[in-house]
Amino acid sequence: FLTKALLAGMILAMVISFFVGSPQNGMPLFSQATEVASGDPTKATSFLGGIIAVLVMTPFFYAGFDTIPQQAEEASEGLDWKKFGIIPALALIASGIFYLICIYAFGTMIDWHEFVKSSVPALAVLQRINIFFYIAMLIIATLGPLGPMNSFFGASTRLLLALGRKRMLPESFAKIDQKSGAPKTANLFMAGLTLIGPFLGRNMLVPLTNVASLGFIFACTMAGLACLRLRQTEPKLPRPYKVNGGLFGIICAILAGTIIIALMVVPFSPAAMKPVEWMITGAWILIGLAILLVFNNREVRATATTAS
Repeated sequence: FLTKALLAGMILAMVISFFVGSPQNGMPLFSQATEVASGDPTKATSFLGGIIAVLVMTPFFYAGFDTIPQQAEEASEGLDWKKFGIIPALALIASGIFYLICIYAFGTMIDWHEFVKSSVPALAVLQRINIFFYIAMLIIATLGPLGPMNSFFGASTRLLLALGRKRMLPESFAKIDQKSGAPKTANLFMAGLTLIGPFLGRNMLVPLTNVASLGFIFACTMAGLACLRLRQTEPKLPRPYKVNGGLFGIICAILAGTIIIALMVVPFSPAAMKPVEWMITGAWILIGLAILLVFNNREVRATATTAS
């Protein structure tokens, strides 16, 4: 249903752009915008710098595909992982095409210098054209985030389940519902956090998005490094899923992830993180270190008790 709704939104945007828009509205390809309603303008001074400033946020919008392995425990027993492995790759290509079409459609409806002056540009443009188009797109735009939210929710509960099993979190997080096979306590905990999220406001959600992008691409890069390492240390390990592109594909993934991470952490990069984002990242790391420290101390005490 969500996919059909998003496709309907894309088609609606294409049709409106075809009748009322013009490619000239997207020109020039780059100029510094000073009047921006939604957040601060980027510090980019060139077309390439503008691309880089946007590039570092894009991993967050592709999130969801990475949650498949975390939920593999709930997959059907007869699933052919070799064939299924092709689906995420094709879905990524399709989503890239989807974003390109939507960006072009909305970016050419009116002059883009006017477009960026609205707090929610896409909806503001449609409201000026036709109120019914505006209402339809508002509903579709509201449904859009539910897909990634569902993926994040499932992956996060599985992560909490794993931490509970390792006793890095209270053991209640390790409990599985007998009927559904889902982690019950983890689901309730994540449901509470999910309900709180929308009330944080834009000034918090935008930095969280950038930090989440860093965490997402860092995790993907580490997964690539782990995969490369296992190719060397465990060459005969059974591998039901074959990586697209083989060793070359793994190396390309690592290089791409490293470049995006560098763009976010190097101070003078057009996409460098802001102080508030570094504060969130630092707090995130400290929480992780605190959990690890408590876990290690507990393991040391348990080992000492067993030895005595």
